[in-house]
Amino acid sequence: MKKKYVVSLKNKKDWIAFTKQINNISPKEADFLPIKTQENKVPKLDLHGFSLSESNKIVKKFIVQSFDQGYKKLLIITGKGLRSKSYDNPYISEKLSVLRYSVPEFINQDENLSNKVEKISIANVKDGGEGAIYIFLKNNKKFTK
Repeated sequence: MKKKYVVSLKNKKDWIAFTKQINNISPKEADFLPIKTQENKVPKLDLHGFSLSESNKIVKKFIVQSFDQGYKKLLIITGKGLRSKSYDNPYISEKLSVLRYSVPEFINQDENLSNKVEKISIANVKDGGEGAIYIFLKNNKKFTK
C-alpha cells in the first residue's frame, strides 16, 4: 500500500501565490523567438573559388543584408591561400592569402561597410582559424528596443 502525500499548509499557500503570478512568467519558447534566434545565429560566407573582385561584391552584399536583418556577428571564410598557384614553386605563392588580407582591407576602405562594422577579428580554430574572419556588426536601430 502506497503512502499518501500530504501537502503542508505552507506549501499550499506558496502554490496559490505562485499560480496568481503565473502571467508574469515568460514562456520557455520566448527564448526562441525569431529576433532572439537571429542574434545567436552566425551567418557564414565561404569565398573559396572567388576572384578578388567577385569576393568584394559578395562581401559587400552579405554585410549590408546581414546588418539590415539585425545580425551581430558574421563569419567569412577566406581560406589561407595555401593552394595558390605559382610557376616556380607550387608550395610558395607570390599571391598567397590574397582574400585573407584584402577582404578586411576592403571593408575598412568602404565607407558604407565601415559604418556598419564594429570590429573584424580572426576566427576561432573551430570556425576556420586564420582562414576565416569574424565581422562584428554595430547595432541596427530597427532591432534595438
